[in-house]
Amino acid sequence: MTVAGFIAAQRTEHGAPHTIACRTLGVSESWFYKWRRRPAQPTVREARRVELAERIWHFFAASGDTYGSPRITLDLWAGGWQVSENTVAEIMAELGLQGRKPPRRRRSLTRRGKRKVARDLVHRHFDAVAPNVLRVGDMTEIDTGEGRLYLATVIDLFSRRLLGYAMGVHHDAALVSASLRMAATTGGGQVDGVVFHNDRGSEYSSRAYNELCDRLGVVQSTGRVGSALDNAAAESFHSTIKVEYIHRHRFATRAEARLKIATWITDFYNTRRRHSAAGGLSPVEFERIISEARAEAHQKAPAA
Repeated sequence: MTVAGFIAAQRTEHGAPHTIACRTLGVSESWFYKWRRRPAQPTVREARRVELAERIWHFFAASGDTYGSPRITLDLWAGGWQVSENTVAEIMAELGLQGRKPPRRRRSLTRRGKRKVARDLVHRHFDAVAPNVLRVGDMTEIDTGEGRLYLATVIDLFSRRLLGYAMGVHHDAALVSASLRMAATTGGGQVDGVVFHNDRGSEYSSRAYNELCDRLGVVQSTGRVGSALDNAAAESFHSTIKVEYIHRHRFATRAEARLKIATWITDFYNTRRRHSAAGGLSPVEFERIISEARAEAHQKAPAA
């Protein structure tokens, strides 16, 4: 049964108002009544638009109610639909579907350390020609019913894949070190010579963290104090995860937050969420396609 058909059936089968059914399914009443006033025998164009609306609603729900018209258009194209982004935006407005909302401003966790920090090797150029070349990281806080939980991340700027993350009660050197070790493992251990860029927080300039970078062969790079733009790529990810997931949920315990956030990262962000910096693909899919293309080009290259 279609979404509109389900709504229409509520009054006749269950006596529930259409208003409640529309709110439950997250669609606007105006769209439902427009559907209801359609001719008994809709034209081919009208039937296609109803089917398109169904697919848009499906992809919006699959994104956790976060995708706007650009990403939903990409999902439709991947499914064989020939449709413009303007048409998708128009139908989403009719359905009352709206993508993510602006994030709430939160205080910075950056506390300048006393130790000497590495110089800035990135200078706000947040791109990489291959995996395991340039990574960025940062920390953010998450509210739970038991108190704050801190998240440290490591992102590969080639595909925007989140390679490493760690969550804990304290934002300290142990937390950022755990995220760096996970990134090293996830990336296949290829970290010797990788540039890792972060802010000037005391956690990143601590002796324990510096020694870990030396053992792994990681080249440290550091932005300026109080300049979010110097670490914009990491800040962008934290904005995404908060707006698209964390701020839409309430976590009773830290354990619940750990499990659900880790699941969102592995099952959605890395594998399914479309990213503009990855050509509109998910990070994992982008890496796979580029890797296969490079392998094919290498096979076709003439022998020296």
